[in-house]
Amino acid sequence: MRVGGLHSKATAMRTRLLAGVPALTCLVWAGPPPDSEVIFRTGFEVAEGYTDADLLEPLRGQVGWVGEGSGGTGLVWDFFAGHGQQAYIGFLAPAPKDGGLSLWRPLELPDPDPARPVWRFSTLMQVVDSTNGEYDDFRWSAYNKDGGRLFTVSFDNATTDIRFALDSDEAFTASGFTFSNDAIYWLDVLMNFGRNNWTAMLNGFVVVDSQPLTTGDLALNLGDFGPVWTLTRQGNAGDNFLLFDEYEVRVEPGLTIPPTLELLGLNAAREFELYLHGERGLDYSIDVSSDLRTWTSLGTNHLADGFLYFVDTTASGFPASFYRAREVAP
Repeated sequence: MRVGGLHSKATAMRTRLLAGVPALTCLVWAGPPPDSEVIFRTGFEVAEGYTDADLLEPLRGQVGWVGEGSGGTGLVWDFFAGHGQQAYIGFLAPAPKDGGLSLWRPLELPDPDPARPVWRFSTLMQVVDSTNGEYDDFRWSAYNKDGGRLFTVSFDNATTDIRFALDSDEAFTASGFTFSNDAIYWLDVLMNFGRNNWTAMLNGFVVVDSQPLTTGDLALNLGDFGPVWTLTRQGNAGDNFLLFDEYEVRVEPGLTIPPTLELLGLNAAREFELYLHGERGLDYSIDVSSDLRTWTSLGTNHLADGFLYFVDTTASGFPASFYRAREVAP
């Protein structure tokens, strides 16, 4: 389906986005480890077979991208400085009968190898705010090759809440985090098909702790990972939109999703507080060092729910402390 009316609005879109928005805010995420393997990637560039953004063609129908519903979608140039072309979904209202638009690109990838079951989906993204008083929901949904939805991560522009839904859920669960319209984020979703776990991160911060890929018996593989635009009020679309780029799927080293530490800082007793994020059902050691050479374990922790609040009561006895987390055998 060809999207009309974009010629008259493209300049306004670019002006709104570039007004006071930095190239990247929040923590600069270093990305996946160097020994991960890219198995699918697109940057939406002309050299990959996409049309020039100036032609104002919809993304749907290009280079394997398909969709359901209606509304704005296409390509823009240099909205993310230095990244060439980006894709978008939203901005132009869908037909009155539609509640939004879903896009996806069938990945046509093999089933995960049991020896390397951890996959990473990543994309550079931003939710650009509305100017017409209507605010919609932008989502990323993962489906298996049979078309079964595994899970969804939601960026609700009406509240700026980050939420998620599992395969069995119609309602969404709040993550406890919010996003900013002024921020450009790296979204990373790590999926362990061997242990039925997934975790979502924004700029390296865990925003959804370890959750099941399926709560039932859906096949554990990846068919597509696509953006969704859902209207908050049927028939009343916002002119907000989701920008995305550097869309990529990687196979990670190792059999499990690596743990991460979220450092909170010293409390009033000069004890150091932190969060440990890992996979549900695994054991981890939190180690401490004063010189990055000799490490001491502060104990082994079982993560029943994928995260743990931890206090290092020894921190006040040292001028500096460094921390790391590692998986240990039960």
